Amino acid sequence: MPAVIVLGAQWGDEGKGKATDQLGSHTDVVVKYNGGNNAGHTVVVDGEKYALHLLPAGVLSPGVTPVIGNGVVVDLEVLFQEIDQMTARGVDCSKLLVSSNAHIIAPYNRVMDRASEKRLGEHQIGTTGRGIGPTYADKMNRIGLRIQDLFDAESLAGRVRAALADKNRLLSAYGLDTIDPQAITDELLSYADRVRPMVADASLVVNDALDAGQTVLFEGGQATMLDIDHGTYPFVTSSNPTAGGALTGTGVGPTRIDRVVGVAKAYTTRVGEGPFPTELTDEVGDALRDKGGEFGVTTGRPRRTGWFDSVVVRYATRINGLTDICLTKLDVLTDYPSIPVCVAYEVDGRRCEEMPLDQAAFNRAVPVYEELPGWTGDITGVTSFEDLPANARAYIRRLEELCRCRISSIGVGPGREETIVRFPLLG
Repeated sequence: MPAVIVLGAQWGDEGKGKATDQLGSHTDVVVKYNGGNNAGHTVVVDGEKYALHLLPAGVLSPGVTPVIGNGVVVDLEVLFQEIDQMTARGVDCSKLLVSSNAHIIAPYNRVMDRASEKRLGEHQIGTTGRGIGPTYADKMNRIGLRIQDLFDAESLAGRVRAALADKNRLLSAYGLDTIDPQAITDELLSYADRVRPMVADASLVVNDALDAGQTVLFEGGQATMLDIDHGTYPFVTSSNPTAGGALTGTGVGPTRIDRVVGVAKAYTTRVGEGPFPTELTDEVGDALRDKGGEFGVTTGRPRRTGWFDSVVVRYATRINGLTDICLTKLDVLTDYPSIPVCVAYEVDGRRCEEMPLDQAAFNRAVPVYEELPGWTGDITGVTSFEDLPANARAYIRRLEELCRCRISSIGVGPGREETIVRFPLLG
């Protein structure tokens, strides 16, 4: 049985939650491998909408073991709130496992995140202010707190004092109140008893599942163009949402992976600051945002909208080694007379069919469009590729050519069942 990575092929918000949920109903283990509660997945099941932030989307599928991997940063207050909300709606979260090596978002990380953005002013990154970046920074600086640290009160207190030494000096320099280490320690220790039964060696759990012939789904947060190494730096997240991050974020070797599935919208959106070559800043973009319901699950922020950028998705295919693409929200493009698709960029008078070498050039990239004929009619009830309008089928086939990857499923509505499967991803 396969090990499948599902990740974003654009700037996030592509509908990974729906794709993971669909696959999750046919898998045994779903493991989230990066990010934190700075990203959200919306999943619609039987008309019910679920907004997930830290919980893997697989939690909505009965019988699946959901796992939070070591590459995730965990805000325990948020995690418990989310568990309580899901439980109140009848979702069983009792099988949830959390890696003992996952890092904790301490309250002071949220303070530092907001203080840093305020200090940057017009040069701010556009973070969610939830402490994700500072937590990853602590991890790399080797002053981070891990889930396992909650179970040794004396050691935890020392680690908190060490982490706050420099932070309190910075807060004083910013003219802000300093943070009491003991108060932080007491708050974190208050979570220990509840999280203890969930703590596991996530790497061992996942590898044992694969050894037993079970199907494991690796769920990425954010997306390729927000990857700390391969995205539009510095306007990126602080982790690796790409396929390589699935390996380091769970403790699984590359030879165990069978498929890498990239999720992409039939158009493009982005939240936060940073370059976006196909962005529509006029009434066309506003209409596309309203029609597609493009507002952040976690923040509620309106998403920036634009036409499909095949240069970006072709790059994602290469960076991740994509075997398949799940295309979402094709229905949103219904009733456009023609649909522009970006096939290349023009940078300083030169045509570029791949990502520019440096960020400065990408900032100056002007999209080169190919106009594809649109289609009319309601496609939300369509279940077969051949039953789509001819121009919709031609749109899909052209995107496959441009992205150099097959499109295996097509979302034609928000519901779990509103998907056309061309090529099964499991089995």
